Amino acid sequence: MTTVLMLRGGPARDGAPFAGIQVSGHSGHAEQGHDIVCAAVTGAVRLTECILNDVMGAGARTEAEPRAARVRIELPDGGSRAEGAQAVLAGFARYAEQLALEYPGHVSVLYEAANLN
Repeated sequence: MTTVLMLRGGPARDGAPFAGIQVSGHSGHAEQGHDIVCAAVTGAVRLTECILNDVMGAGARTEAEPRAARVRIELPDGGSRAEGAQAVLAGFARYAEQLALEYPGHVSVLYEAANLN
């Protein structure tokens, strides 16, 4: 299963600004390399990172661990100063939630307070 963590800069679900995202795991919908669900999630993550850093210049830190099938994108300052970035991450969250509804058992979306170092 692919797990999407929507990281908040404060209490986990509502109110606190998004601090970033973490996506891990393979959906298991099909064999690796032929999995449309993994491709959909990967495309959304790549687009989100591109918009945040290449278009908006938000300075989000990106960590990728291909062997662990994990990527993490964190906004500077826990997202508290990234108003436009909040809309980008909210859009990513909405898309991930739609995938979770369309492919139950293959994608899950969780909200948690970010552990920012």
